Amino acid sequence: MKTLDGRTPKFLQFADLIIHEDDNLIVINKPPFLASLDEREGGEASVLRLAKKYHPDAQICHRLDKETSGLLLIAKNPETYRLIAIEFERRRVSKIYHAIIEGTHVFEDLLVDLPILNLGNKNVTIDRANGKRAETYFKSLRYFKHYTLVECRPITGRMHQIRVHLATQHAAIVGDTLYRGKPVFLSQIKKRGFTLGKGQEELPIMKRFALHARELQLTVGDQAYHFEAPYPKDFATLLRQLEKYDD
Repeated sequence: MKTLDGRTPKFLQFADLIIHEDDNLIVINKPPFLASLDEREGGEASVLRLAKKYHPDAQICHRLDKETSGLLLIAKNPETYRLIAIEFERRRVSKIYHAIIEGTHVFEDLLVDLPILNLGNKNVTIDRANGKRAETYFKSLRYFKHYTLVECRPITGRMHQIRVHLATQHAAIVGDTLYRGKPVFLSQIKKRGFTLGKGQEELPIMKRFALHARELQLTVGDQAYHFEAPYPKDFATLLRQLEKYDD
């Protein structure tokens, strides 16, 4: 996790991220810029590393991109990890993400079912011949003049699935430069009264792509769970500025 000046805070406490914990399961609201798994030995903190310090047998049940915030499931024992893995494999975990996308798009349970091919090195592409099945439903939640808040429901779990599927609809996620999404600057939406100090460089309102894992529903054994994660500060700030100046 990085602060606004790009540094990793030493005070990040794993316990502060937890939104649910019981004998078998920990659920966190992952902040942006924190990797789910170790990216390299001795590198920056990861959810896995922090979780194992908190509970030695912790195992990450699925991944979020480093920049993506939101719900992440962590098993506290091998049996829970196995049961959750089966739920994901059988596509019985209901996942809802929220994204802010470029343009005004009316999606009413739009299904995008374009196959995705993993090219390696964190690159994917749409490939109808060689790609693996990938399905995502999209539903518009809130319209602004130049942007839309969208609910994304991935049925499958391919790498970058939501991001690349939105890009195919000419609706790239704000700030997702890998898929030609552009950041939002206050000067773009606040036409009057915007000033920048001499020698100052304007920074985007949000310094990552605007994607948040909002809701999760699943059953582990005979226990049904439903979790919801509030927006992190940067996502909430962007929405607030759009409501104020782009409504």
